[in-house]
Amino acid sequence: MEKKVRELAHNLLNHSVSLKKGEKILIEMIGTDCSDLANELIKQAKEIGAIPLFNIIDYKVLKEILLNCNEEQIKEYEKYELIKMQGADAYIGIRSATSKELEGISREAMEIYNKYYQTPVHFEERVKNTKWCILRYPNSAMAEMAKMNLEEFTVFFYNVCTIDYGKMQKAMEPLKQLLSKTKNVHIVGPNTDLKFSVEGIPAEKYFGTFNIPDGEVASCPTKYSVNGHIKYNTETVYNGITFNDIYFEFKDGKIIKAEAGERTKELNEILDTDEGARYIGEFALGLNPYIKNTMGDTLFDEKISGSFHFTPGDSLEESDNGNRSNIHWDIVCIQTPEYGGGEIYFDDVLIRKDGRFVIQELEMLNPENLM
Repeated sequence: MEKKVRELAHNLLNHSVSLKKGEKILIEMIGTDCSDLANELIKQAKEIGAIPLFNIIDYKVLKEILLNCNEEQIKEYEKYELIKMQGADAYIGIRSATSKELEGISREAMEIYNKYYQTPVHFEERVKNTKWCILRYPNSAMAEMAKMNLEEFTVFFYNVCTIDYGKMQKAMEPLKQLLSKTKNVHIVGPNTDLKFSVEGIPAEKYFGTFNIPDGEVASCPTKYSVNGHIKYNTETVYNGITFNDIYFEFKDGKIIKAEAGERTKELNEILDTDEGARYIGEFALGLNPYIKNTMGDTLFDEKISGSFHFTPGDSLEESDNGNRSNIHWDIVCIQTPEYGGGEIYFDDVLIRKDGRFVIQELEMLNPENLM
């Protein structure tokens, strides 16, 4: 694995954040299992002539901070963390912990944390003012989530993360162009029938410059255009709470009905965070050929080949529909035959059926052509 660690570190520094001599890079470890990759990043950053900085977040300690926290406390925490981020030209965040470790934190505490720490430090400063990339790291907890042993998951992880993103970038261009000139989208699947407009909203392709693993082409519905309903078929975690079988109904862009079985109350509490939380901030197609099944981790699940995600909350800067929110929740629906199939139409033309692209200009995005 030492060779793979070196390869991944090289790709992160040279492809994902394009680190240059003299630049400062903040390497943040969420959990400590990933110290070998962090050390390799620091070593290679020095070789480039950059200035590596580091930060460590332990979720067990963070959980203690968040238990019974208040607004003043998190604002003070934000002050110190914001200074670190403002001093960086580039940022790489490696998570070897899982968000499930924050289970048990109250909704009120998580809202304070998201509003006064995550939003100013990450959504506003990191995303807008640094070259950044975030990734996971293979460990026993993630292997268990993926229903693999650690050795199997480690091989899977490096296959996913060291795919030829240059090849993927080129193959994505026709989909980006098609989606950019599309006016209306129609999605059909089991208990799903959605119609919305993307007219005037730019499309963007993501190929390892923000996330590792990566592989999606994204746009966004115009804010008030979404009508219909969707039944998501993957597990998703938000604020430390695990949700399954989420169902939304939309009218004129707004989620007017939201259900998730015994978690329906918690689901609606999240959607009531602010006015923008019940509107959609992203629509994207997952394209990574090595990711085929859900594992309950958004960074992997949203890239599943044959999937799409339909995201309540804040819209992306690159595909902005004007919706603002303190949440951005990428919830995934898979349309391969194993998950019930489904169809996506651009301006009444079928472009993907049961997870496979069916028009010639997009066939290079089918899994066998990207591996």
